[in-house]
Amino acid sequence: MPLLDPQTASQVRQELAGLTGRVRILNFTQNFECQYCLETRQLAEEVAALSDKVEVEVYNFVTDQDQVQAYGIDKIPALVILGESDGQYKDYGVRFYGIPSGYEFTSFLDALKTVSRGEVDLMPQTRQFLSQLTVPLHIQVFVTPTCPYCPRAVMLAHHLAVASDLVRGDMVEVIEFPHLAQKYQVMGVPRIVINETVHQEGAVPEPYLLARLQEAVLRAEGKM
Repeated sequence: MPLLDPQTASQVRQELAGLTGRVRILNFTQNFECQYCLETRQLAEEVAALSDKVEVEVYNFVTDQDQVQAYGIDKIPALVILGESDGQYKDYGVRFYGIPSGYEFTSFLDALKTVSRGEVDLMPQTRQFLSQLTVPLHIQVFVTPTCPYCPRAVMLAHHLAVASDLVRGDMVEVIEFPHLAQKYQVMGVPRIVINETVHQEGAVPEPYLLARLQEAVLRAEGKM
């Protein structure tokens, strides 16, 4: 049975009609001991079928170790969104861990459009910070499908990743990864974790998150 009803599929087709560059979705999965692996693959394939600029490649988390290691995948289901750049597919650091369902389906569509463009809408001060970045930043945004505020945090993390090769932005669906919810003390969502050292509750405005990113850099450099 399709995950997307006809009305939703029609809306998604319209959303993806404006894609400028080609997009490749890498789906890391396995057929056992994975609660939403089958549904995540089905969702990716149904969305890809609605645009001739989107394609899906499926990799087995156990047997396709070269690809798993190349993209740093440590849990499944996982989606990596690649965008075409200069005739080749580029990894912009955009990740989804867990099925992007509910409100997070908006984040998934936004990621496809953003990676297709290879451009983002960020404040000048954020762009300046990213242009001077010298240490890697790993942004994890912990979400649930029923959180209406989470997509804004996820999309900002993904836009930062597209804007800088030193940034990776992960959506992590906490219901599917309860051990991570415990590890990072996720009591509410969204919860943003930067480089394991800086934490932020809520979908904060861009200037506020920029301050937290700057703090993460200082900690990485041993200055805090």
